[in-house]
Amino acid sequence: MYDALAQGHIAVSRLRTALAGLVLPRGADGQLSIALDVTAWLRPDAECSPERLHCHRPCRCDGVRQTIPGWPYQVAAALGGGRSSWTGPLDAVRLGPADDPTEVTASQIRDLVARLERAGQWRPGDLPVLFVLDSGYDIVCLTWLLRQEPVRLLGRIRADRVMRAPAGMRRGTHPGRPPRHGAEFRLADPAAHPAPAQESAGVHDRFGQVLARCWGRLHPKLDRRGSWAHHEGELPIVEGTLAHLAVEHLPGNRDPKPLWLWHSDPDATAHDIDRLWRIFLRRFDIEHTFRFFKQTLGLTRPRLRTPEPTGGCG
Repeated sequence: MYDALAQGHIAVSRLRTALAGLVLPRGADGQLSIALDVTAWLRPDAECSPERLHCHRPCRCDGVRQTIPGWPYQVAAALGGGRSSWTGPLDAVRLGPADDPTEVTASQIRDLVARLERAGQWRPGDLPVLFVLDSGYDIVCLTWLLRQEPVRLLGRIRADRVMRAPAGMRRGTHPGRPPRHGAEFRLADPAAHPAPAQESAGVHDRFGQVLARCWGRLHPKLDRRGSWAHHEGELPIVEGTLAHLAVEHLPGNRDPKPLWLWHSDPDATAHDIDRLWRIFLRRFDIEHTFRFFKQTLGLTRPRLRTPEPTGGCG
């Protein structure tokens, strides 16, 4: 069996094309919402296996270390609605040691959107494809890299970030360069927040009362580091909508923590915000997909020597 697995081959391109042509779950408005997240094929004992990375997950050995060696895969799955948590898996890309995660994500999204368009799942005039991300992604950089694509991005950001309002008019009469950034918006300082541009309230069966507030056309002040270290020319102003989600309670009587979302559309409406926070909560359906792959289908049970038999994605 292991010889067959090790020497087997999957026509990855044909499989991706076939998945893009299936009937996919959609929202009530017909928009495609696709979750992106990373899951790992853990190989902690395979010390000679190539291209393993430290995957974020509590270690089973002592419970102290928070990473386990393995092969990380970034999976894209279409999200549905209603009471079902089934998703429509569309793509998987293995992240290698030399890969830039942001560049890989941008390339994966471009390729996936192109396949969806060829399959007739998206046509000019349709709502942009919405990609839903967790906090591990550089969503601002992705917004910039994908600015020419028919997509929108929605993702969680850290609660200690600082955003900037649009720059106002230059003060004073002396000549000089006009300002690029306006007043600071510190997410961790609610007392200093201006009045929200939009508000939306609702009731969720698991979280009770939900209040979503948003502020439009905010942007971070970028520095030449990380994803922007090698950017040519002046650093851009990347505007989006910032949304704060407050819930009444969490399952298990846990205390809710501040939840901040970034949406790449800088002019989101109250209807958009009411819809977007519900879609973001559906992002967790992809976790059920991962459990189904691993626990029910036994996807990661084989102890492979190299990652190539998994499909050669990468």
